[in-house]
Amino acid sequence: MPHTPHPPAPRSRTRGRRRLRAAALLASAVSVCLVAASGPPTPLGVGDRLFPHLGNPGYDVAAYDLSFTYSGSNTEPLRAVTTIDARTTADLDRVNLDFAHGKVDSVEVDGEPAGFATAGEDLVITPEDALDEGKWTRITVRHTSDPVYPEDREGGWVRTADGLAMANQADVAHLVFPCNDHPSDKASFTFRVTAPDGLTAVANGLPAGVDRTGGTTTWTYRTAHPMATELAQVSIGRSTVLHRTGPHGLPVRDVVPTEHRAALEPWLAKTPGQIAWMEEKVGRYPFETYGLLMADATTGFELETQTLSLFERELFTEPGYPKWYVESIMVHELAHQWFGNSVGPATWSDLWLNEGHATWYEALYAQETADKPLEARMKAAYGASDGWRAKGGPPAAPKPPTSGSKTGIFRANVYDGAALVLYALRQEIGRPAFERLERAWVTRHRDGTATTADFVRIASETAGRDLGDFFQGWLYGEKTPPMPGHPDWKPTPAPARAGGA
Repeated sequence: MPHTPHPPAPRSRTRGRRRLRAAALLASAVSVCLVAASGPPTPLGVGDRLFPHLGNPGYDVAAYDLSFTYSGSNTEPLRAVTTIDARTTADLDRVNLDFAHGKVDSVEVDGEPAGFATAGEDLVITPEDALDEGKWTRITVRHTSDPVYPEDREGGWVRTADGLAMANQADVAHLVFPCNDHPSDKASFTFRVTAPDGLTAVANGLPAGVDRTGGTTTWTYRTAHPMATELAQVSIGRSTVLHRTGPHGLPVRDVVPTEHRAALEPWLAKTPGQIAWMEEKVGRYPFETYGLLMADATTGFELETQTLSLFERELFTEPGYPKWYVESIMVHELAHQWFGNSVGPATWSDLWLNEGHATWYEALYAQETADKPLEARMKAAYGASDGWRAKGGPPAAPKPPTSGSKTGIFRANVYDGAALVLYALRQEIGRPAFERLERAWVTRHRDGTATTADFVRIASETAGRDLGDFFQGWLYGEKTPPMPGHPDWKPTPAPARAGGA
């Protein structure tokens, strides 16, 4: 019999992950946005349809080196230094970085002092000498990073019971550090976090050194693969780091509040098996390590920060959540390591590729391990799909985020609505072709970004026929197309509206 895909929870949960580089889009943005130093500082952007002021034209970041000094109080600003190595893609009199919630003390460009000003949510830097196209440059910003935010602009640092964690998706990494805050510009990251003795700091990637001196410890981490700014993670707290081994000797490390270690360990022990399950579906895990960061904080969401997914501790300790549900959410964030992290969205309109796939494998895992039928969940989604499209837009053309909305673009149309597209695709081309497509997708675009058009192209190649019309209706249609193989499935009519227009 049909089941509810998400069981009643003891409180309302938004499983959102307040989660471009299409060449033509960037070319257009660069051609119209670059400004001369003689004009006033101006906020720029790469032209993303949903977040028009995110990112900046004229350069490509290769590496971030982020240093944070934590005082021991998560209500005080951290002292920070952000160093960016970038290659210019145009002649620049100025360089715009996204940065909006901290005090800038000084800026250097290639070792020389540079002028700076703010414009909107941009830090506009004027180097002493203009930067020529095709040159490497190093920008160093000394600044504060403030974990306390006004209620209408939350995000970035998450204050936990014993410290801090990060939740930068989709558009708030630049509340933490200066950056090119758009998923199209991936880069390598080095983190150096200094905290008082007794606290533990962990970040994305693998440890690269620990230095103890004068009552403080500096922890260094480096990523082995490029990463988007929205996926950065730093945890500081009274934590225990637990180690185990995943498939192929993969280092698996989890970060938990020390006082809750015993209660959380049984859940953490499931991760290696979940990684093995995902590898059976789509191939080798794409990064150097994986693990869960169980934060002692109430956020209302979980987040796929690269190699170290962020979870609320209470998801695992509140008895109201069924075991199968919790495990399927673990797999959702794990699946994102392939879909959304290794293969990143070229624009935020491509979000359905992240969330649709993560929801698909979440549902498939529930079917295979807990007897929760995928078809029943998809039939329920089909019934709701027209309503989701009306409210949030079709899966590949979501409506822009509402001002002040905490969930932003993370609506049902890009979760179960997008998973429904994948189900329809599997019905259309058959299971063997669909499974080949999934593996080809994460292999071809590993460590890069990709567009919806890229997915349509590789799906057509795999199926051996043009699927353009099929995807047009499913991804962009105002109404949900008929489901292949299920002519009896019908959308649920919207309730009649009372009153006037």
